[in-house]
Parts: sequence; structure tokens; C-alpha cells
Amino acid sequence: MEKKKNSTAFTGGAEENAKLLKDLLPAQDILVYRFATADAKPCAAVFTDGITDKQLLGELAARPLSLAPAPKTREEAEQMLLFPELRRADDAQTAAKEVLSGNPALFIDGVTGAIILGTKKVTLRAVMEPQTSITVKGPREGFIEDVKTNMSLVRRRLITPDLRFEMLTLGKRSGTAVCIAYLHGIADERLVQRICEKLKRVETDGISDSSYVAQFLSSAPASPFKQVGTTEKPDVLCAKMLEGRVGILCDGSPIALTLPYMMSEDFQSAQDYFVSPARATVNRILRLFAVLVAIFLPALYVAAQLFRLQLLPFGLLMTVSGGIQGIPLSPSLEIFFLLLVLEILIEASVRMPKYVALALSVIGALVLGDTAVKAGLVSSPAIIIIALSGISAYTVPDLTGTLSLVRLAYIVAAGSIGTYGIVLLTGFLLYYLICADEWGVPLLAPFSPLVPHDLRDSLYKADIWALNERPNVFRPKNRVRLRKKETT
Repeated sequence: MEKKKNSTAFTGGAEENAKLLKDLLPAQDILVYRFATADAKPCAAVFTDGITDKQLLGELAARPLSLAPAPKTREEAEQMLLFPELRRADDAQTAAKEVLSGNPALFIDGVTGAIILGTKKVTLRAVMEPQTSITVKGPREGFIEDVKTNMSLVRRRLITPDLRFEMLTLGKRSGTAVCIAYLHGIADERLVQRICEKLKRVETDGISDSSYVAQFLSSAPASPFKQVGTTEKPDVLCAKMLEGRVGILCDGSPIALTLPYMMSEDFQSAQDYFVSPARATVNRILRLFAVLVAIFLPALYVAAQLFRLQLLPFGLLMTVSGGIQGIPLSPSLEIFFLLLVLEILIEASVRMPKYVALALSVIGALVLGDTAVKAGLVSSPAIIIIALSGISAYTVPDLTGTLSLVRLAYIVAAGSIGTYGIVLLTGFLLYYLICADEWGVPLLAPFSPLVPHDLRDSLYKADIWALNERPNVFRPKNRVRLRKKETT
């Protein structure tokens, strides 16, 4: 190991150092910019074309050095350069990582080692409102794919020295920057340490999105229920960090992760905190009702036809009976067929261009549905039920994928043993959700286990004066977040 380290160590010659680094990075987009100081001492800068700001490299590095005698030490050279961000590299391996990240390695003849210049230039999209978290009231900024920009969005909202960022690098080949954000003095330090240790043990070739990190942080990555919270809005992430949670930002992804995670937070919206508590409570209950409709309505329809059709009110029974006469498919197959058509239409509308997707949705919903009913393949009640179930699932966008799988499982259970299957599957899922507590907080908290204090901001939204303490389930080190002043 010592021999390998010495073979990549830089010497005092600029040309030799540049050649050593270029041999390590033979790609054609790795360029060498050569120039000389005022006393004709050679200099060389190795940089990556496309992600390095060449104008800054020329104005803030080449120009000052070309107008003055060559510096004799690295400290003297750093004083001549006009960069606010300078680092050092004594071997080719360290310098290569910086060059591949967009930061050039500068070599000056007679100066030991390399000086890393902070001239990274990355083309970024503008900070805009995320498509999945549109609000009428409240901030409209959303995260983008650059971790540094996302860190600045968080820093701008939490102007406190207690905001800490822990930087990690994941992926042996991708070298993806992952930032762990938390509030010192509020977040549980043991939780932060557990997250860091778990991520440091990850050995993979590449990390391209925060969803990869979420899978590595989950004890059961194959589970249909997610175990890590997600958000695309900086204000939401900051609000969760103020409760005592830990945020995770991944370079290349606009989605931030939060731990610990509770299912109740998916029924909350950023807009709930900018309207009256009563309105926010009604909205959350409405979302819960929509989720129950999305899951149970198709299964109850199948069970009612196969096993307990007489339980329906007489008027509704006559309507349903008249609609299903002459249908060649069984109730289960009919619902499966319609769900398949619904999923295909959703997938096609997402993949197709916007204007084509609109026409495709109209054709699928109106023409195809109406034709299927007239042809006697499916019944009108089944189409209404699947349409209502599909629309209801999108009231909670973060749970849409989970709801699709759970809905399918309920239909299988209802088509097999009827309402008994629905009850048994419900009991199994509740048991699973109660026991799932990878990060010390069960998914069904604060309802199971029951934490009365935390019910103030669950499905029920209390006023701001009642939320004077942080949730107990996160075990914050500082529980008080609002001090009530006595009035005279």
C-alpha cells in the first residue's frame, strides 16, 4: 500500500504532475491548460470540460499568476489566487476525484502538490414549485437536483448555528454526495449516528436518486409500505426537522428523505398549516375517507356480489342486479380487468407527451368505457366503482403506489372468502403496521401506540398555541418550541 501511495504522490514539477494526473484520467474530456508565470515558470491546470467554469479559471488563476513572479510555496500561491474556495491535494487519487467533480487541479513549477480550485459549473434548472406538492397558500419553492442548492434552501429557512450538515459520499463509481441535515439540540443524536453508520456500510457502484438511499435505510425494502418519509418542499423539510426529525438530501434528486416516518404525515399537506385548523382537520379526514374508499370499495363490491348481495339496500340491489345481468365475466375478473385498464391508462398518460396524454385519457375514459358497457363486457356499476376508487387514491399522492397493491390484495381476499377475507387481511395489515418500527417510531404512531399529546397534529389539527411542544414520539432533546407569554 505504501508503494502505491508513493507512486501517485505529486513531485515539484508542474508538467510531471499534470502528466501523472492525466495518465490517471485518460478520458478525452479531461483537458490540460498550460501557461507560465511572469518569470517563465510553467503552470498547468487539469480540468473536466463541460463542468468547469473556464472563464473563472482564466481570470482568477491564470491571469494573477501570469502577471507576477512564480510563488515559492503553496501558501504564497494561495494568497495570489482570487478564489474563495481552495483546497489541497498531495496525491493523484485525491486530485482525480476533485477534477471529476468539476474542480480543476492547479500545478505550479516549484510548488509541492496541487491546489484545487472551486470553479465547478453545473447546469441547473430553476427552483420552482414541485408538480406533486402544489399549494394555493404557502411557499412554492421546491428542491432541485443539486445538493448544494437544496442545502442553501434549508439554510435560508433555518438561520441558526444549530443546523448541522453531515456530508457522506456513496457509490464507488458514482461518488454521489449525500447530506444528512438535523438540528443540534433538538434531534436525537443517537438517531443521527445510526443513520450515518448504516449509510457508511453501503457498498454499491452507484447512487442515482434518493430512492436508492431510502431502500438502504429500510429494513424491509420489498415491503409495499414505505418506511422513509419524502418531500419535495424545503418548508416541509424544515418543519419536520423542527419537530426533531432528520433530513437526508441526495445529489441528483429533488426528493428529500425524512426519518423517523409515520403514515399519518402522508395525510397532511403543506397547505394545512396556512389555513384554519378546522379546515385542515376536515381536509385530513376527507383524505382518510378517500383512502378507505380506494381500498375497500372494489373489494366490498366483489364480496357483495359473490357472498352477501342481499345485504345491500333493496333499491341499490335492484340497480346493481340489473346492471350485471348478461356480463360474461365473474365479479372478480371484471374488477381485475377494469383495474388493468385503469393502470394501463395511467401509465400511458404519464409516459406520453402532455397533449397526446390528454386525448388518450379522453379516449380511454369515455370511448373505451362506454363501448365496453354497450358490448356487455363490463357493467356500469363496476366502472363507477373503479373510477371512484382510482380518483380517491390520488388524494394522497405519496401513497398511490401502496394503495394500488393493497387494493389488489383486498380484491383477491374478497373474491376468495368474501367479507371474512377483508376482515382477516385488515387484521394482518394492522398487525404488520403496528410492529413496523425500524427507527423507533411505529408507522401507525401516534394512534398505536396511543400518544395523546401527539394527536394534536395528526388527523386532527390543533391551533398553533396548542402545538407548543414537539411530538413525544421523536424523543426530541428540547421539547418546547413555543413559549406562552403571560398577558396582563
